[in-house]
Amino acid sequence: MLLEQTITAEQTTESHDSFDNIELLRFTTAGSVDDGKSTLIGRLLYDSKAIFEDQIEAVQRASNERGDEYVDLALLTDGLKAEREQKITIDVAYRYFATPKRKFIIADTPGHIQYTRNMVTGASTAELAIILIDARKGVLTQSKRHGFLATLLHIPHLVVAVNKMDLVDYDQKVFDQIMADYKDFAAKLPVQDIVFIPISALKGDNVVDKSENMPWYDGSTLLHHLENVNVGGSRNLVDFRFPVQYVIRPHQNFRGFAGQIASGRIVPGEEVVVFPSGLGSRVKSIVTFDGEQAEAVAGDSVIITLEDEIDISRGDMIVRTHNLPQKSNQVDAVICWMNETPLNPQGTYWVQHTTRTVKAFVSELNYKIDVDTMHRSPAQTLALNEIGRVQITTTHPLFFDRYEINRHTGSFILIDPYTNNTVAAGMIRGRSRRISDLVEAPVEPARPSIERRKSSDVVWEFGGVTLEQREQRNRHKGAVLWFTGLSGSGKSTVAKKLEQRLFERDIHTMFLDGDNLRHGLNGDLGFSDNDRNENIRRAAEVSRLGFGHGNIVLCSFISPFQSERDFARSLMPEGRFFEIFVKCDIEVCKRRDPKGLYAKALAGEIKNFTGISSPYEEPQNPELVVETDLRSTEEIVEQIIAELEARGILPAK
Repeated sequence: MLLEQTITAEQTTESHDSFDNIELLRFTTAGSVDDGKSTLIGRLLYDSKAIFEDQIEAVQRASNERGDEYVDLALLTDGLKAEREQKITIDVAYRYFATPKRKFIIADTPGHIQYTRNMVTGASTAELAIILIDARKGVLTQSKRHGFLATLLHIPHLVVAVNKMDLVDYDQKVFDQIMADYKDFAAKLPVQDIVFIPISALKGDNVVDKSENMPWYDGSTLLHHLENVNVGGSRNLVDFRFPVQYVIRPHQNFRGFAGQIASGRIVPGEEVVVFPSGLGSRVKSIVTFDGEQAEAVAGDSVIITLEDEIDISRGDMIVRTHNLPQKSNQVDAVICWMNETPLNPQGTYWVQHTTRTVKAFVSELNYKIDVDTMHRSPAQTLALNEIGRVQITTTHPLFFDRYEINRHTGSFILIDPYTNNTVAAGMIRGRSRRISDLVEAPVEPARPSIERRKSSDVVWEFGGVTLEQREQRNRHKGAVLWFTGLSGSGKSTVAKKLEQRLFERDIHTMFLDGDNLRHGLNGDLGFSDNDRNENIRRAAEVSRLGFGHGNIVLCSFISPFQSERDFARSLMPEGRFFEIFVKCDIEVCKRRDPKGLYAKALAGEIKNFTGISSPYEEPQNPELVVETDLRSTEEIVEQIIAELEARGILPAK
């Protein structure tokens, strides 16, 4: 019976080609000790006929030698001798299988608390996490810990598999209680998607085939969910990042730079800039083992050649000219401590970030996080498996993105320079704020700062429906898209076209235009620097209210000063504000001049006109740069939608 369900090497070879072009899903399993993670993976492999005959025969022999009354499918993944002797998982085990719909890479991670660091390793590249809960034990501390880690690592999809239902007589009340308990815990987390499935990994109920023992459950089986869950939006195909691993120079006529594209896509002819030198060039060619390619995307290992001779070495990063990462030697991060020796706040470590390795120290330990309560508490150090927020200072700058938008360039590891052990894994939240940012910043008295003037007696009144409830009903997240650029650059044109596209997808939107606000709410304001600041302050506050109702708020304002846009950003939660620089050559804007304003400004009829008699400060580090004089409105709208999908605001279409 067992051998009838296995496959042979010949069958695998014949079907190999059919799997080349189907989508890949990386997922991890997690949970408390002995919840059945390895058994579940063994069941998935066995029931999906992804096991060779010699493998199942070896497992049968091992099960018989141990006196088991059943074939222990966990042995398919518990590869270490210590694991088999103790019947537990210690290290991360990776397994690969495929169905006609999708390819899978599984990371089977340990459940013991002392191996939480291994779980972080296995989950760091996952797009989905399966958290197993023993139906007899209910929700345990380790189940919560792994749920928290999964969201900390920004894994977009969670499946809570309530295992061993056969040991509680497939009781629906047990499943419902566990689901309610875990939902209460998950309400504290930024969970994008969570599904609950009752299973028995040992018996096979609801793993691959529908269970006849649980007629009360009308959801999908685990494999069906894995085959159909939408994971396309988790890849960042917008921000091109190419960390250089190696310089290839076989002879004098060829000089290329080898590496794996961390995110985004690139084609020959595109303008790029190299960090840290800041030198620019164009992509001459993209080369692989199969020859020159017309395009390369995230995950591709390629050699890139440039049109100009530029000094580039390992650790440098090639990016698009108008889509730059953040650059700083001080970063704000969350780290998981993975070493038995606690964090030494006065110690020196190596930071390995992409292909760049630099010396660093923890300049500040802000707090550690209790994963059971989500409470933050002061700390002097971090012990094994503890999680905390820190500020890290490096001897040379890092080139990074926030982890939530780019897992590859937003993550790093800390290495002990004396033992070469990895002591922590980190997720970058952004650039640290320094005192020098405040005391050394140039003062421009002619440009007043934006202030929020309010009485100390005013208290914010929350509505009866939360933002999370609205987003769950809307099936998308709220956000503010702040379109900034010169008059005539096409801000409103792009915003309105985008609004139409979002409306067609049943996305809840709100459109704010500078002229419209000046007809009413801002009708008392002129165009002095003071009035312009107040105009944007009011607009930003209105956009905040629209966001609070779960809308995607499209704001079209020239907003010429960086301080104005920074104020608007400060009102929003991290990751929900998108500064979109609508870039267009001013000569093109003058030719367009849809309202005749440039002609009047050049004739002296309009004072303080941006781009003519008043400056425009280009965004320092916008989420997106769109060039309306080089690309069509449709192309730009597609670019913005792809960005929103990549960052989890919109569900992938």
